Amino acid sequence: MYNFKYQVASSAEDATSKINASDEGKLLAGGMTLLPTMKQRLAMPSDLIDLSGASLTGITASEKTVSIGAMTTHDTVANSKEVSTAIPALAKLAGGIGDPAVRNRGTIGGSIANNDPAADYPAAVLGLGATVITNRRSISGDDFFKGMFETALEEDEVIVKVDFPTPLTASYVKFPNPASRYAIVGVFVAKTISGVRVAVTGAGACVFRATEMEAALTKDFSPAALNDSSISEDGLNADIHASAEYRAHLVGVMARRAVAACE
Repeated sequence: MYNFKYQVASSAEDATSKINASDEGKLLAGGMTLLPTMKQRLAMPSDLIDLSGASLTGITASEKTVSIGAMTTHDTVANSKEVSTAIPALAKLAGGIGDPAVRNRGTIGGSIANNDPAADYPAAVLGLGATVITNRRSISGDDFFKGMFETALEEDEVIVKVDFPTPLTASYVKFPNPASRYAIVGVFVAKTISGVRVAVTGAGACVFRATEMEAALTKDFSPAALNDSSISEDGLNADIHASAEYRAHLVGVMARRAVAACE
């Protein structure tokens, strides 16, 4: 690990100020990705601006929305009565991230800001049609994820919270890597007042919506409706864990299981 200057931000605005005043500063949320990267000397930020003092934690639920502060840990979401009551699929998703050490340190804001291709939370954001609230603006989940490890965030922009609309029903099912628990393929299915949404993580370079499956489920919200739907393997991830062809197959399997869990 290279030398760096450690600072604690007192607010989102203070974090922005500290980032702008640094040479190559980085925001630190849970650190589950950034710190290992620094230890391997793959990243060398001049400053780390810790968001733990920025008062960005907490969960509030209304009849239509569940709002989760950016620094809220996965474990907190997984064990939240508010989340479990309003969006059980979201609580289950959070409880399946990594291991207890990761769940007690990792945060929702850090996860979606990093946008790992195999992360779970991006599927929930896209699948539920959530809105990412920063210290500057509101960003639709459909517009937030841009590509591998790439989002719509500016370098000095800070996620404050994520607003999740309460769905009529929803489920998340993933085929996890047995070591890391990252999704080799994960599918989030939601029936909302505005329509059916299907978000896929782990399969491609970035989380994406399976529009063909959405159309099929709009006509018939049942696992059988997806029997004739398929995902092209073109452009899908291929590595030592799974080929693109296998991932394409898994998308269909996980999607049908997710729909079945909604019934």
